[in-house]
Amino acid sequence: MTKPIDITRYASSFLKRAGAKYRRRQSELHLIIDKPKLNEECGVFGVIGTPDAAALTALGLHALQHRGQEASGIASFDGKRFHTERQLGLVSDHFSDAATLAGLKGVSAIGHTRYSTQGETVLRNVQPLYADLDRGGIAVAHNGNLTNARTLRSSLVRRGCIFQSTSDSELFLQLTARSHHLSAVDKLIDSLKQIEGAYAIAVLTPDGLIGARDPLGIRPLVLGDLNGASILSSETCALDLIGARFVRDIKPGEVVVCTSDGKIESQQFAPTPHHARLCIFELIYFARPDSIIDGISVYELRKRLGRKLAEEAPCDADFVSPIPDSGVPAAIGYAQQSNLRYEMGLIRSHFVGRTFIEPQQKIREAGVARKHSPNRSVIEGKRVLLIDDSIVRGTTSRKIAEMLRNAGAKEVHVRVACPPILYPDFYGINTPSDKELIAVGRTVEEIRDYIGVDSLAFLSVDGLYEAMGKGPRDKASPAFTDHCFTGDYPTPLTDHNEADRDAIISQLSFLAESS
Repeated sequence: MTKPIDITRYASSFLKRAGAKYRRRQSELHLIIDKPKLNEECGVFGVIGTPDAAALTALGLHALQHRGQEASGIASFDGKRFHTERQLGLVSDHFSDAATLAGLKGVSAIGHTRYSTQGETVLRNVQPLYADLDRGGIAVAHNGNLTNARTLRSSLVRRGCIFQSTSDSELFLQLTARSHHLSAVDKLIDSLKQIEGAYAIAVLTPDGLIGARDPLGIRPLVLGDLNGASILSSETCALDLIGARFVRDIKPGEVVVCTSDGKIESQQFAPTPHHARLCIFELIYFARPDSIIDGISVYELRKRLGRKLAEEAPCDADFVSPIPDSGVPAAIGYAQQSNLRYEMGLIRSHFVGRTFIEPQQKIREAGVARKHSPNRSVIEGKRVLLIDDSIVRGTTSRKIAEMLRNAGAKEVHVRVACPPILYPDFYGINTPSDKELIAVGRTVEEIRDYIGVDSLAFLSVDGLYEAMGKGPRDKASPAFTDHCFTGDYPTPLTDHNEADRDAIISQLSFLAESS
C-alpha cells in the first residue's frame, strides 16, 4: 500500500530547494528592487477544505513569486482561531520550515506575495491583513490598487477610524468592519460598492473562503479544485504546481463564497459589464507564460505579438535574439514570421535575481551587466535583432546595446512587442513618473538615438489588438485596460485632483501626439 504524501513536509522540502537556488537576503526594511522596467503587482492564493491548507498555499505562492518578491504571508483558520505568519522576503525564505507550516493550522488558508505599489515595505503592510470584527475575524489578501483610497481613508480617519498600515488594502477591513449588514459576505460586498479601482481579493472568514474581482476585471482571479477543495489564485500556473484542476475565471464584479464542505455560491455585486477590461499588461508582461488568463494562453499570445511585430516592422538582420527572459516568446514568434534564425545572443544569469540595492543609476546599470552577458561566439560580426516586451526608461536597452557592440556586433536593432508607454498607471503597476518614461516627449528616432541602436520600432496599438484577435482597437469600447498606451483610464481617478489630472493627461497627450 502506497504511503500517503505528507504535504507539509513535501512543501517544506520543495521550498528549501527552491530557496537554496535563488536565495537572496534583505538587510534593511526599506528596500528598492533593481528593475528599471515595470514592477509587478501582487499575487493572491487561497484554499479551503483540506488539512494541508497552509502547505498548499505556500506552494501556490511560490508559483506566484514572479508577481512580487518583497514580502509574503499566510493566514489560516482552524475552526476556532486564526493563525498568521508574515515576513519580508521570498516565500522560500520563510515557509520552507515544516514547523512554520505546521503552526498555520486549519483546513483553510489564504496567502499573498507582495510588491509594494501602495504603502512602504515594512512588516505592518505585509499581507494578509487581519482584524477581529464583531462577528469573528477576517483576513484579506489583495492584488491591485484602489483609486479612491486616499479619499476614503481621509473620510474614515475624520470619523475616528484608526489605521494600522499605510496600504490601501486595509480599506477592505475598515469598510467591512463599519458595515451594518449581518453576514461577513454582505459586509464585504458593502465595502466593495464603496471602492473604486482594481482589485482581486481572497478573504478568509470563519464562514469560508471568499473571492472577489473588480467590476471591470482589471486584475485576474481564477477558481480551481483539488479533490473537492476549492482554490482561488491570481494565475493558473499556481493550480498547475499543486496538481489542481482549473474550474473557471472569477467574473468581473463577482463574489464567490467557498465552504469547507465543497459548496460554492456566487453573486454579482456589480452589474456585469458588456465585456471585461483585463489589464493588458497581465498578458504582455506580468503573467507567467504558462498561465491562461481569461481564456487566453499567455505564451501563445506573446508569440502572436512577435509575429505581428514582424509584419509591421521587418528588419534586415542575421538572426533574432530575445532579451531574456520576458522577450523569449515574442522573439520566437518574430523569427517564425520573418524566417530569420533564432539565437540566444544574450545569456541571462538566473542566480543573480532582482537584487535589492540603492536606486542610483550607475548601480542599476551595473546590475544589467551582471544579469545579461553577450554570447560573443554568436554575435561577433553579425547584425543582431533584439526583441523585448517593453521599453520603459530605456536604461537597460542602452546598456545591452553597448555590451553587444563591445562584443563585436556589426549592427544592433531593437523591436518592441508593445506600443510606447506614455501614461502612468493607477491600478497596481509601479510605473515610473512621466519624467522617467523614455517615450514621453520623444520620437521613436530620438529614443533610438538615446539607446544607441541602428533601428528601433514598437508594435502599434492596433497591431497589439489584432494579435489578440480583438483589433483594430475599438475606441468607444476597448477590450482591455490599456491606459499606459492610450491615456484611456476605465475608472474614476478620485484621488487625483480633477483639474490637475486633466492637465497632466492633456500635456502627456500633446507630447505623445508630437512624437
